[in-house]
Amino acid sequence: MIVVGAKKLTANDFAALLFNNEQVLLDAGALKQVEENFNFLQAYAHDKVIYGINTGLGPMAQYRIEPEDQKQLQYNLIRSHSAGAGNLFSEQLANATVLTRLNSLMAARSGVHPATVGLLTALLNNNVTPCIFERGGVGASGDLIQLAHLALNLIGEGEVIYQGNIRPAKEVFDELGIKPLEIQLREGLALINGTSAMTGVGMVNIIRARQLIAVSVILSSILNELMKSFDDHFSFDLNAVKLHRGQHKIADLMRTLLNDSKLIRKRPEHLYHKKVQEAMFTDKVQEYYSLRCVPQILGPIYDTWLEAGSVVENEVNSVSDNPVVDHIRQNVYHGGNFHGDYVSLAMDKLKIAITKLSMLSERQLNYLLNDKLNQKLPSFINLGTLGLNLGLQGMQFMATSTVAENQTLSNPMYVHSISSNNDNQDIVSMGCNAALLTKKVIDNSFDVLAVQLLALVQAIDSLKCQPRLSSFTLKVYKEVRQVASVVTTDRPHYNDIQKINRYLSTLGDSISL
Repeated sequence: MIVVGAKKLTANDFAALLFNNEQVLLDAGALKQVEENFNFLQAYAHDKVIYGINTGLGPMAQYRIEPEDQKQLQYNLIRSHSAGAGNLFSEQLANATVLTRLNSLMAARSGVHPATVGLLTALLNNNVTPCIFERGGVGASGDLIQLAHLALNLIGEGEVIYQGNIRPAKEVFDELGIKPLEIQLREGLALINGTSAMTGVGMVNIIRARQLIAVSVILSSILNELMKSFDDHFSFDLNAVKLHRGQHKIADLMRTLLNDSKLIRKRPEHLYHKKVQEAMFTDKVQEYYSLRCVPQILGPIYDTWLEAGSVVENEVNSVSDNPVVDHIRQNVYHGGNFHGDYVSLAMDKLKIAITKLSMLSERQLNYLLNDKLNQKLPSFINLGTLGLNLGLQGMQFMATSTVAENQTLSNPMYVHSISSNNDNQDIVSMGCNAALLTKKVIDNSFDVLAVQLLALVQAIDSLKCQPRLSSFTLKVYKEVRQVASVVTTDRPHYNDIQKINRYLSTLGDSISL
């Protein structure tokens, strides 16, 4: 059970909801505060000018709204801003958005009626997913368009996803006995004025990026193992003199994963403790950078992920509303907590980092498939007839193309502010765009690493080195071979790539970061 309002929510809470279908419970004390906050605003707003209650919205805030029209204003706001386009959020992204908005409203600083948080909880616990469009928000005044589609569902309009089908919200509500939201005061503005869409997407990105980083460490370790690398480049002593947390973490993970390998070599045994006679060394003195520099490459990626995770978690547990209603201090504050710059910049940083991760994967894949580089495997790890059969070269094209797409997508969104809303929103974050582009890069990278893993297990079959593998690598090899068989004759590979892509999430969760 995920208790909302009692403590800060974490990525683990989101994972429990999105992947384990945990139920949501509202903390009773926090819910009482929501009610007190609503009651305060209802009394305080009388005869005062408070934005979005008795004023128009945006550039039209100079217009007074008469009491008899104030509830209609909220409905008008929701309906007029339900103007999204493009693809729908996946159910994971939409549900993460709902949980984020619920958590923000449960902070009791938004002046909403308690029925609002109750209805959001009912959506999550009944697996009713709002239909939210990807395109529309500029990330200041929050994710107005995306959250308007959530609010549209709450008032019983628009469509929802239920049991895998897109259906009218009213129809599903009637079926489940859910009562649509009735506007009491400012629920329309409170629902759409915030960063909850970009933050919900961002939280899913944090969860998935963690899996990717873990998988990249695993695959990089296996590659070093198969190539009989020396162990000093991931040793404690070498990495300890570089003072970065991420580098230390990656090197430590590599040592753990390869601890009982019989293939990894110790440099003193091969190059230091014997007299060298050769004029030209047949053995490589140092490995290629894509093997030797894994701690230095994945280290900053790990650190960037940590930083982005902290930013997104802070935003999840923040009040991103305007105005902020404070029933404790008996005041209403007008400002810009809806501005999504923190999330936008964090997502751009994460996107760049994951693109670099996919570039590392592509270079390691190229090393595996190029016999002139690795000098241990047949070209394209072709275990059929050279010339007649083509090995894994078709997969490499897909991986290379996908990494090139990631590089293009890595142009930062954070700096692409365009003035809007009659120049009222004259500098914006584009936070939801940033989060969605980061999701695309992460999804792409899973495909790239799936190909790399297929190449690694193909290399194990070529080298016939199973008895000398580390226990962890042997476990991975056996699991992959249960999903995808060795390639000896030419066959379509797209099904194998899809299956291994799905397996990577499990593999990433098998080690702790």
